[in-house]
Amino acid sequence: MTDTPTVFDVQRIRADFPLLSRTVHGKPLVYFDNANTSQKPLAVIEAMNAHYRERNANVARAVHQLGEEATGAFEGARDKLAHFINAPSRDELILTSGTTQSINLVAYSYVLPKLKPGDAILTTVMEHHANIVPWQLVAARSGATVKAAPIDQRGELIVEAFVALLTPEVKLACVTHVSNVLGTVNPVREIARECKKRGIPLLVDGSQALPHRPVDVQALGCDFYAFTGHKMLSPTGTGALWAKREHLEAMPPFFGGGEMIREVRFSGTTFAAPPHKFEAGTPNIAGFVGLSAALDYYRSIGFEAIRAWEQRLLAHATERLRAIPGLRIIGEAAEKEAVISFLLEGAQAGDLATLLDLQGVAVRSGHHCAHPLMQFYGVPATLRASLAFYNTIEEIDEFIVALLKVRKLLM
Repeated sequence: MTDTPTVFDVQRIRADFPLLSRTVHGKPLVYFDNANTSQKPLAVIEAMNAHYRERNANVARAVHQLGEEATGAFEGARDKLAHFINAPSRDELILTSGTTQSINLVAYSYVLPKLKPGDAILTTVMEHHANIVPWQLVAARSGATVKAAPIDQRGELIVEAFVALLTPEVKLACVTHVSNVLGTVNPVREIARECKKRGIPLLVDGSQALPHRPVDVQALGCDFYAFTGHKMLSPTGTGALWAKREHLEAMPPFFGGGEMIREVRFSGTTFAAPPHKFEAGTPNIAGFVGLSAALDYYRSIGFEAIRAWEQRLLAHATERLRAIPGLRIIGEAAEKEAVISFLLEGAQAGDLATLLDLQGVAVRSGHHCAHPLMQFYGVPATLRASLAFYNTIEEIDEFIVALLKVRKLLM
């Protein structure tokens, strides 16, 4: 994707996000839960509002003006997404409710028909449950197994171990592009090259990557790339799966219903060509209109500026947190996005999060849908501060002040 060079003015950007100006418990909101869901700029909110006010109709079902306008807006989102990730064709992009649906689609439509007893699916210890549980479900149906490649204490994937596990019985390899807990950026291109050498398709969970960095699926060399809209300024219930055309043409539909067919007879049904054969039922039309506006917003800022600012935030937050006695950062990979998980000696993560909320600071506590990763580090939960380009240095300092205040209460 090509960035639009701009001067990065964080205060101007913050003015585009209505929710950032609110107070919580009488204090200005500091929103550091962006890996959970991002806030939405006014452009996204207004685009959805305009859809319902001006062209609310179902897509691909009517020849009247409203229907044509709604269809154009919805399919326009597909075009923009394809360009955003440099997909070879818009027809390789299936619009879904998010990464979870996208991965399940691959699990049931692509992987399950290929599995037999003794086969395996390879993933990693750092994965979100959405990139573990679907594989376990299809493995249980087929007699296959799920293998997990290890990581080191820094939170980096041990690539040599991953490659060593790419044995002939592996029918699919899966890896997160960016860890939702650690912020670790995995070497997807290198992994994809090793998978290709062995004829093993690779699925990448891009949920935590697309909000922070340009993604080029052709350059990455993967077979499937799944992502979620609500983490990248867009409404909930939006996302997509990119897959190579040859896979989509060979895959049977996962869902059945309207709009994914050419003809239905009781003697048999013929299905539409990809991507529509995987998009049964009425989609989240207004949501994808909002996602389209979000992509425009990203382009108006440019990822070069976004990445530079977020890395500055990450460096500042890491330095301030390291200075707090008894604080342990979980995962310090050499290449990270702006996500920091940590523990404070003598305090439960949930208690910390609750007390920070009373100070106006929103962070995430818990296992972050990553039980195996928590087990690796020997902890039940962590506190996670996840930053976005609309956050500020001053907010980090306010967060540290609040954390020190809470620490004093709990010690």
